[in-house]
Amino acid sequence: MTQYHAVIFDLDGLLLDTERLAIDAGLAALAHLGHEADAAFMAGLIGTDHEAGKRRLADRFGPGLDLAALDGAWGAAMRRLMEDGVPLKPGAGDLIDRLSDSGTPFAVATNSARASALRKLDNSDLAGRISQVTGFDEVPLGKPAPDVYLEAARRLGRDPTRCLAFEDSDVGTMAALAAGMTVVQVPDLVHPATSRAHHTAATLLDGAAWAGLLAEAPKIRAV
Repeated sequence: MTQYHAVIFDLDGLLLDTERLAIDAGLAALAHLGHEADAAFMAGLIGTDHEAGKRRLADRFGPGLDLAALDGAWGAAMRRLMEDGVPLKPGAGDLIDRLSDSGTPFAVATNSARASALRKLDNSDLAGRISQVTGFDEVPLGKPAPDVYLEAARRLGRDPTRCLAFEDSDVGTMAALAAGMTVVQVPDLVHPATSRAHHTAATLLDGAAWAGLLAEAPKIRAV
């Protein structure tokens, strides 16, 4: 029996392999509007909420960037890329199945808007398998504030300090720690700048094994 009363996951770059899609969509949208960026700058937006991302973009490109037009173009490009399905990160489906089979409550707490998060899940192999999703637009502040994690725990009816959180980004790790949760960080495209998480793992299943959720983690090579 796990010591944790619930498990709460980030979404992008953690359960879903969407960060690469988001970067490609953002670059295409900026190019469509006549602006150039690089993947490194776009990767720096990973983990930030929508408003914080817009501020960074405005600082980078100045008043010549039409943020409303960028939102539309970026969203359209992302939807096109997701038409063939949203890939999962290694071990994501297996871990969700194991939690379901064991009766362990779980949820998603994301810096995506709820509607966007549900759309991504519906286009993935996790469709219909996660019933609790909290988006940044449902709470006062997005990550690194703890609000989405606290709300996710509240909806599950669980004490946040007895929850285990999985994150890929430093921003999300800060949010889960601020909520009082035990945090496993599974980095995606950006190497952690700090070692604040309770544990850093190569894959979700490695992190789950460290936390005692699994008797033994299958050998899945990190990508």
